[in-house]
Amino acid sequence: MAFVEPITIKDALDNVHRKAFLLPAIQREFVWSPDQIERLFDSLMRDYPISSFLFWEVEKSNTTNYQFYEFVRNFHERDNKHNQPADLNGESSITAILDGQQRLTSLYVGLRGSYAYKIPHKRWDNDLAFPERKLCLNLILPSDNSDLEYDFRFLTKAEAKQRDEDHFWFVVGDILNFKEAVDVNDFLLDQEITTFGKEKSRFANKTLFKLYDVIHKHKSINFFLEKDESLDKVLNIFIRVNSGGTQLNYSDLLLSIATAQWKERNAREEITSFVDEINAIGDGFNIDKDFVLKNCLVLGEFKDIAFKVDNFNQKNMLLIEKGWEDISKAIRGAVELLSSLGYHRDTLTSNNAIIPIAYYLKKIGTPSNFSIASKYETNRKSIFKWLVIVLLKRIFSGQPDNVLRPIREVISNASDDFPLDEITKKLKGGTKSISFDDDEIDTLLYYQYAKAYTYSVLAFLYPALDFRNKFHQDHIFPKKLFTRKTLLKRGIKEEQIEFYLDNFNCLANLQLLDGVPNQEKSGADFEAWIIDAYPNKKDRKAYMDRNYIPDVSLSLDNFQEFIEEREKLIVAAFKKLLA
Repeated sequence: MAFVEPITIKDALDNVHRKAFLLPAIQREFVWSPDQIERLFDSLMRDYPISSFLFWEVEKSNTTNYQFYEFVRNFHERDNKHNQPADLNGESSITAILDGQQRLTSLYVGLRGSYAYKIPHKRWDNDLAFPERKLCLNLILPSDNSDLEYDFRFLTKAEAKQRDEDHFWFVVGDILNFKEAVDVNDFLLDQEITTFGKEKSRFANKTLFKLYDVIHKHKSINFFLEKDESLDKVLNIFIRVNSGGTQLNYSDLLLSIATAQWKERNAREEITSFVDEINAIGDGFNIDKDFVLKNCLVLGEFKDIAFKVDNFNQKNMLLIEKGWEDISKAIRGAVELLSSLGYHRDTLTSNNAIIPIAYYLKKIGTPSNFSIASKYETNRKSIFKWLVIVLLKRIFSGQPDNVLRPIREVISNASDDFPLDEITKKLKGGTKSISFDDDEIDTLLYYQYAKAYTYSVLAFLYPALDFRNKFHQDHIFPKKLFTRKTLLKRGIKEEQIEFYLDNFNCLANLQLLDGVPNQEKSGADFEAWIIDAYPNKKDRKAYMDRNYIPDVSLSLDNFQEFIEEREKLIVAAFKKLLA
């Protein structure tokens, strides 16, 4: 390994662009946030060191022996976060990046690409939630962050065009169009930067010239060059150097090893594409590579299921490759089942709860129609009951292996029926018991509207619903009524208002309604709505029984009694369903 002549950022980006710099399959994917990229550029502008890089020179005769990937160019948090396989013909040598991929990708995204991340509070499936942003630099004022000197920000095209007395945004990538220093002067003159005043125009002049020098002149990319062609040695170097910065996840490391050891498949492509496929089921899930690799250990019948490097040796990896079709099919079947039960990324509070379901499905051959066929209805109900209990009891918190091992043992030794009772007995008396006491059931009443655990309680209380349809969490007494001003206007006494405000979002004021009835109900007074929706007394009684509506006055001024009586009905129903 030798330290060689440094190069400029412009030279490095040109190499990335013409695919002379690539990423080996053992590299993880891009994980830096916009804030990290902005800080990197600030460091460069302040002449701070950004650490050295480690490159691996691969002769053209060997480029087709390994799998290499291109750099991410236009990063999209949802749609484009995976590196594309490089198409190599073996006609030229390449340089693979062993250490520095995050920094080099950040430079490329900042100067020649874009970064699309989700706007908070917008839905994941909304395309407009992910606007394309380019890195911009405010030329006329420094950053108002005391930890930074320069104001770098990722902005949309519309945001970058906005200018006022404190902001003049320069798209950082445009600096690559400047061929010589005089182009900086020409730009500043064309933009009439002097109209911002002497101090700001001076700052703009200094800042833009500095940016030009940092990208075109400074040889900031200091690197060591490894020329050894041995993959084993390169893997060891890679593992050693990737111990700092944004930590290399176990899954990234293990996936790197798998990629090098699988014989018939490309583990990285198989698993990353599988993760994308699983996460797109139903309303979407939040499953990652860690989860898939953990499933490989549990479903692969390995005695030791600990998530550690030793368990992903060559022998085990080949066994996992051999069983991959059955393992992936079982995971997919389990996620499809959960989706049919109304779960998604916001309501499934522990991905680990999927693993025993996937193990059970694999044991029975993962029937393709398990989530809908009437012959499996009893097992689906047992799985649903088990799922709700383990999620609400949070038994996978802490050390999930201590739960996964005994559950796997029970399922392995049981018949083809899902062994809910046997699992309950196995865990009884321990710290991970799945039995509820009265206090734990009473605690469920405090779950709030739209919170993750609330869905599990509500869904459990409605065993007759087909959750393949869309059901909404509905406020029985409309949410819009619960402001101090509205309550006073409706004649609610001052001393009662705190109870109203404390309880309108709680479980006792929630029900599950199909989407259309929920829209029709909207903000109508409950007392009037129920008579209008169910004019027939028999139908109204059936609705009330189905939704645990107590036989008390349903007027707003009787809200406290309604809540107290409905809590009693919910507790009694939950205990009965647990039996």
